[in-house]
Amino acid sequence: MKTIRIQTLFAHVLVAGFVVLTLSLPLPVSAASARSGDLHVIKDCSGKTADPGSFCVVTSSDLPEIVVGSKVFYFQSPIPSTGLQDSNIVLDAGDGNRAVGRCTLDLVTRIALCTFSEGTGTFIGFHARIDGSKGTDATNYHWDGTYHFHTTRQ
Repeated sequence: MKTIRIQTLFAHVLVAGFVVLTLSLPLPVSAASARSGDLHVIKDCSGKTADPGSFCVVTSSDLPEIVVGSKVFYFQSPIPSTGLQDSNIVLDAGDGNRAVGRCTLDLVTRIALCTFSEGTGTFIGFHARIDGSKGTDATNYHWDGTYHFHTTRQ
Protein backbone atom coordinates (compact mmCIF):
# COMPACT_ATOMS: atom_id res chain seq x y z
CA MET A 1 0.00 0.00 0.00
CA LYS A 2 2.85 2.39 0.87
CA THR A 3 4.53 1.68 -2.50
CA ILE A 4 1.36 2.59 -4.41
CA ARG A 5 1.10 5.97 -2.58
CA ILE A 6 4.74 6.77 -3.31
CA GLN A 7 4.31 5.84 -6.98
CA THR A 8 1.14 7.99 -7.20
CA LEU A 9 2.89 10.91 -5.49
CA PHE A 10 5.90 10.52 -7.84
CA ALA A 11 3.58 10.49 -10.87
CA HIS A 12 1.85 13.70 -9.72
CA VAL A 13 5.19 15.45 -9.11
CA LEU A 14 6.42 14.30 -12.54
CA VAL A 15 3.29 15.61 -14.28
CA ALA A 16 3.45 18.93 -12.38
CA GLY A 17 7.12 19.35 -13.31
CA PHE A 18 6.34 18.66 -16.97
CA VAL A 19 3.54 21.27 -16.94
CA VAL A 20 5.80 23.91 -15.34
CA LEU A 21 8.58 23.17 -17.83
CA THR A 22 6.20 23.34 -20.79
CA LEU A 23 4.70 26.66 -19.68
CA SER A 24 8.13 28.21 -19.17
CA LEU A 25 9.37 27.48 -22.70
CA PRO A 26 9.18 30.35 -25.24
CA LEU A 27 6.31 30.15 -27.68
CA PRO A 28 7.10 29.33 -31.30
CA VAL A 29 6.72 32.24 -33.73
CA SER A 30 3.43 30.87 -35.04
CA ALA A 31 1.91 30.88 -31.55
CA ALA A 32 3.37 34.20 -30.43
CA SER A 33 1.06 37.12 -29.83
CA ALA A 34 0.68 39.78 -32.50
CA ARG A 35 3.34 42.48 -32.81
CA SER A 36 2.00 46.00 -33.27
CA GLY A 37 2.87 49.66 -33.06
CA ASP A 38 3.00 53.02 -34.74
CA LEU A 39 4.30 53.41 -38.28
CA HIS A 40 6.07 56.42 -39.82
CA VAL A 41 7.26 56.34 -43.45
CA ILE A 42 8.41 59.03 -45.88
CA LYS A 43 8.17 58.38 -49.62
CA ASP A 44 9.64 60.25 -52.58
CA CYS A 45 6.86 60.39 -55.16
CA SER A 46 8.69 62.47 -57.76
CA GLY A 47 8.51 59.51 -60.18
CA LYS A 48 4.82 58.82 -59.64
CA THR A 49 2.70 59.64 -62.66
CA ALA A 50 -0.98 59.20 -63.42
CA ASP A 51 -0.18 55.93 -65.20
CA PRO A 52 -0.99 52.54 -63.65
CA GLY A 53 2.18 50.92 -62.35
CA SER A 54 3.86 54.17 -61.34
CA PHE A 55 5.46 54.19 -57.91
CA CYS A 56 6.95 56.08 -54.98
CA VAL A 57 10.23 55.12 -53.27
CA VAL A 58 10.56 54.85 -49.48
CA THR A 59 13.27 57.22 -48.17
CA SER A 60 12.65 56.75 -44.43
CA SER A 61 10.88 54.12 -42.31
CA ASP A 62 10.76 53.17 -38.65
CA LEU A 63 9.49 49.65 -39.41
CA PRO A 64 12.37 47.25 -40.21
CA GLU A 65 10.29 45.32 -42.78
CA ILE A 66 9.80 48.50 -44.85
CA VAL A 67 13.38 49.08 -45.94
CA VAL A 68 14.64 52.31 -47.48
CA GLY A 69 14.38 51.84 -51.24
CA SER A 70 11.12 49.87 -51.04
CA LYS A 71 8.67 50.79 -53.79
CA VAL A 72 4.95 51.49 -53.47
CA PHE A 73 3.21 50.66 -56.76
CA TYR A 74 -0.19 52.15 -57.68
CA PHE A 75 -2.33 50.16 -60.15
CA GLN A 76 -5.26 52.47 -60.93
CA SER A 77 -5.07 55.93 -62.46
CA PRO A 78 -6.57 58.99 -60.75
CA ILE A 79 -10.04 59.99 -61.91
CA PRO A 80 -9.97 63.80 -62.14
CA SER A 81 -13.76 64.14 -62.37
CA THR A 82 -14.09 62.58 -58.90
CA GLY A 83 -11.07 64.34 -57.44
CA LEU A 84 -9.79 60.96 -56.21
CA GLN A 85 -7.34 58.22 -56.88
CA ASP A 86 -8.61 54.95 -55.45
CA SER A 87 -6.03 52.29 -56.18
CA ASN A 88 -4.83 48.83 -55.32
CA ILE A 89 -1.23 49.10 -54.11
CA VAL A 90 1.73 46.83 -53.52
CA LEU A 91 4.53 47.70 -51.13
CA ASP A 92 7.55 45.87 -52.54
CA ALA A 93 10.52 45.64 -50.17
CA GLY A 94 12.42 43.27 -52.49
CA ASP A 95 13.30 39.57 -52.24
CA GLY A 96 9.63 38.53 -52.39
CA ASN A 97 8.67 40.67 -49.37
CA ARG A 98 5.44 42.37 -50.43
CA ALA A 99 2.35 43.78 -48.74
CA VAL A 100 -0.94 44.30 -50.58
CA GLY A 101 -3.46 47.01 -49.87
CA ARG A 102 -5.49 49.92 -51.08
CA CYS A 103 -5.10 53.72 -50.99
CA THR A 104 -7.65 56.44 -51.57
CA LEU A 105 -6.07 59.84 -52.26
CA ASP A 106 -7.85 63.21 -52.42
CA LEU A 107 -6.22 64.87 -55.44
CA VAL A 108 -6.80 68.39 -54.07
CA THR A 109 -5.80 68.09 -50.41
CA ARG A 110 -3.29 65.25 -51.05
CA ILE A 111 -4.65 63.50 -47.94
CA ALA A 112 -4.94 59.72 -48.21
CA LEU A 113 -6.16 56.68 -46.36
CA CYS A 114 -4.22 53.49 -47.03
CA THR A 115 -4.86 50.03 -45.62
CA PHE A 116 -2.83 46.85 -45.89
CA SER A 117 -4.44 43.49 -45.35
CA GLU A 118 -1.76 40.82 -45.93
CA GLY A 119 1.55 40.06 -47.54
CA THR A 120 4.30 37.64 -48.46
CA GLY A 121 7.75 37.01 -47.00
CA THR A 122 8.37 39.34 -44.05
CA PHE A 123 4.88 40.80 -44.54
CA ILE A 124 2.93 37.60 -43.77
CA GLY A 125 0.20 38.64 -41.33
CA PHE A 126 0.81 42.37 -41.91
CA HIS A 127 -2.12 44.74 -41.40
CA ALA A 128 -1.97 48.53 -41.29
CA ARG A 129 -4.13 51.65 -41.33
CA ILE A 130 -2.20 54.67 -42.57
CA ASP A 131 -3.02 58.34 -42.95
CA GLY A 132 -1.10 59.90 -45.82
CA SER A 133 -0.22 63.56 -46.18
CA LYS A 134 1.90 65.77 -48.40
CA GLY A 135 5.24 66.79 -46.92
CA THR A 136 6.78 70.24 -46.93
CA ASP A 137 7.71 69.96 -50.60
CA ALA A 138 5.94 68.66 -53.69
CA THR A 139 7.62 65.25 -53.83
CA ASN A 140 7.79 63.95 -50.25
CA TYR A 141 4.77 62.19 -48.85
CA HIS A 142 4.27 61.01 -45.26
CA TRP A 143 2.56 57.88 -44.01
CA ASP A 144 1.60 57.85 -40.33
CA GLY A 145 -0.50 55.12 -38.81
CA THR A 146 -0.64 51.87 -36.94
CA TYR A 147 0.26 48.31 -37.88
CA HIS A 148 0.15 44.81 -36.51
CA PHE A 149 1.49 41.44 -37.54
CA HIS A 150 -0.54 38.40 -36.70
CA THR A 151 0.35 35.00 -38.04
CA THR A 152 -1.63 31.85 -37.51
CA ARG A 153 0.47 29.57 -39.70
CA GLN A 154 2.86 27.06 -38.24
